[in-house]
Parts: sequence; structure tokens; C-alpha cells
Amino acid sequence: MAGRRDDRILAYTRGLSLFIAPFLLAAFGALYLFPGDTERLFAWTIRPTMTPMVLASAYLGGFYFFVRVVLRERHWAAVRVGFAAVGLFATLLGLATIIHWDRFNHGHPAFWLWAGLYFTAPFLVAGAWFANQRVAADPSPDEPRLPAAARWAIGLVGVLALVQGIVMFVAPALIIPLWPWTLTPLTCRVMGAIFCLGSAGIGVLVDPRWVTIRLMLQVELLMLVLMLIAAGRALPEFATDRPLTWVMLVGFLATAVGSALLWLTDARGRRPHAQPRS
Repeated sequence: MAGRRDDRILAYTRGLSLFIAPFLLAAFGALYLFPGDTERLFAWTIRPTMTPMVLASAYLGGFYFFVRVVLRERHWAAVRVGFAAVGLFATLLGLATIIHWDRFNHGHPAFWLWAGLYFTAPFLVAGAWFANQRVAADPSPDEPRLPAAARWAIGLVGVLALVQGIVMFVAPALIIPLWPWTLTPLTCRVMGAIFCLGSAGIGVLVDPRWVTIRLMLQVELLMLVLMLIAAGRALPEFATDRPLTWVMLVGFLATAVGSALLWLTDARGRRPHAQPRS
């Protein structure tokens, strides 16, 4: 029955994920492997190389997320906060495209794909979210919950990421002089959209189950590891005299370690206990 609330992931949601995933993988390959060649390969010319590699890291995290939606996840609760964050990310990039229209390579096929994706994805993702919410099931009492400290830590990081992202998008002139590497108003807004992906963590303040954040921890860890590797590749581009450079490095390392520890804690908690020998 179409109206049953069994927390399933709808066919539309899986189909949309299957449609989006290849674009993200292709963009990751172009931006992370060839960050100095964006004029030839991408929708607009991005400099320095750290910015395209950060965007590529977000794309591979998104690719992993959508592949999991298609192939592995069975419950809407496992991906709901991710869809909300992706919807915000896509909306902000669509707005950034309109604001900075003159900065794009309009004759490049990559721009047509970029514009087509970010002018439609906000509506398609929102449609999937609202459709799937109609079959969302209430939590059962026996589902594992996050420890209170972890729940509030994840929620706080999510709030801070959202605030950071919105400030970067709304007021890039405030952020650009402080940022660890060179940004333009367009790339500052793109970085802001990437930070807003972290808003997925806010979901645990409403739904503290492990299932709410399990996949997002994996996505976050993948993105952060790729960003830290990118920082090593683009080390000369960093302004080491700016305090935010070191604050961001410590923050990214701490978040990556925290995500890994939470992931391992969850995995151990779900491991079947050995049965005693008779």
C-alpha cells in the first residue's frame, strides 16, 4: 500500500540518487585529479587548486552517499538528514550561479551540466524528501540511541557548520581576508555551501538514534580525509600567518578523529556477541 509508514526508501528517491551519482563522480575526477586545469575541464576557472579539491572532496562524499542510497540503505531514517543537507547545498550553488553568472564558461559543456543540475536538483531533492517523509516511521523504543555527549557534540558541530556556511555565502567580504587560502566572492560562496553540508549533524538533536547519523559519519570522514590530503598537495597556497589556517587544520583533524571514533563505537555496538559455549 502506498500509504503505509514503513520507513522504506521510495523508488523515486533511489532513481534520483542513481541519476545524480555519475555526475558527482565525474566532477570529482576532473577537480581532484586535475585541479590546475579547471579552465579546460570545468564550468568555470577556479584558482588556486585547493578550492577545486575541496569541492571535489564534497562530490566524492556525495557520490558515496547516493550509491549507498541506491544499493545498501533500506530505511529513510538512515538518509533523511543527508537529503536535507544536499538540498541546501544544491540551492546555495544554484543561487551562487545566478549571482556570479559572468564568472562561468558559458560555452563549455561542463557549464550546461552544472547549470542543469543546480537549477533542478533543489526541487528534485526537495520532492524526494517530502515524498519519503510521508512513509517515515516513528522510532521504536528498542533502537540504539547516541550517548548524550555525542549527540550534543554532533549537533553543535552541525550548528557551527551551518552558521559558518551561511556567513560565507551572505557576507564573503568578511571572510575572504581571513581565509587560509585565496578566495573570490564566488569561491567563498561555494565553500559556504560545502560547510552547510555539515548541517546534517543537527538532525541528531531531533532524532538521536544511531541510524540518523551512521551514514553521515562515513561521508564526513571520507570528505575530511580527502580535504586533508588536498591540503598537503596545495601546501604552498596556504597563508600560514593567518590564525584561521591553524584553527581550521585543528578543527578538521579533530572532527575526522571524532567521526572515526564514533563510527568504530557504533560498529562495535552492532557486532554480534559471541554465544557462550555449553
